[in-house]
Amino acid sequence: MTDAIRVALAVADFYADLAERLESGARSALSAAGVVDVERFTVPGAFELPLISRYAAESGRFEAVVALGAVIRGETSHYDYVCGECARGISSVSLMTGVPIGFGVLTVDTMEQALDRVSGGSKRDSGAHAVEAVLASLAVKRSLGERPRRTGFAV
Repeated sequence: MTDAIRVALAVADFYADLAERLESGARSALSAAGVVDVERFTVPGAFELPLISRYAAESGRFEAVVALGAVIRGETSHYDYVCGECARGISSVSLMTGVPIGFGVLTVDTMEQALDRVSGGSKRDSGAHAVEAVLASLAVKRSLGERPRRTGFAV
């Protein structure tokens, strides 16, 4: 499945250490899957991820996008807006463009929870999981594209 796959990494680097670890996990998973054609695009925060994911998806240069970043709850409702709009936006872009987008955005209460969910953490590697999800979606897309399609009405 990895023939000619080009993947865009959309990375929010507000929390630089977390972004670096998420990207490390994503790149390791891509490499393990035989995907070597990867390009990175960076924005300041998670709120901007849907737009750069759309730019990458609509460019026609990539078969998949992996969105990476982190939002850590603070003392205001800012967290709720950023998390909700980031998730909604990324989902909308994927549905609108038909390009699979892996959601590797941490939405956590504390930095400790975030560190548990990145490469080297004690819980899971969310960057790698986002890659696994996007590659699974891409495999389904490819398999459905290989089947003959019916068009029009059956007579």
